[in-house]
Amino acid sequence: MTHANSDSFPNDFPNDLPNDEVTADEAVTRQQLIATAYHEAGHAVMAVSLGRTIQKVSIAPGKSRFGASRLGHCEIKKGVKKGSHDRLEDDVLILLAGMVAEAKLTGQYCQQGAGQDLRDVANLLCTRAASPRQHETLQRRMLSKTEHLLGDDVHVEAIREIAQELLAKTTISGRLVRHYFHQAQQRKR
Repeated sequence: MTHANSDSFPNDFPNDLPNDEVTADEAVTRQQLIATAYHEAGHAVMAVSLGRTIQKVSIAPGKSRFGASRLGHCEIKKGVKKGSHDRLEDDVLILLAGMVAEAKLTGQYCQQGAGQDLRDVANLLCTRAASPRQHETLQRRMLSKTEHLLGDDVHVEAIREIAQELLAKTTISGRLVRHYFHQAQQRKR
């Protein structure tokens, strides 16, 4: 997993300040923030599209449940809003969606940034795969399905709008995520 198709999102990496006022470190930090916004928006859009309820989405730095640093977070409420045909598959798609959405922007998978997501995917898939080869095949299949689903025009637009809102406000409610998702659905009909 090293490359992704980056034609879905425009290049949102411009600096807000004139070039003479932006240091190299500030430019890198801004790029990381934008990538994080797309990553978290990807989780949120996939979750909403699968019937999950989002509590909030944030690109504020913080700590994970195990104390490690994290750049953002998509908090999903417990339970499923509508019946899922395969809860484990849905969980894997949601976990992979962050890395896929970010890669559609940057042109490559950031496995380091998605490290915890990928570890969680591996743990979930080990319950379905009897061998390492089956595990790898299943993970590739799930990644391909995630790329396909997030390549849909509705998902692309919703991710873009949610990412822009995250960049403006840092944290947004699940209600606002649903609003942007439904708005994108209405425009693409």
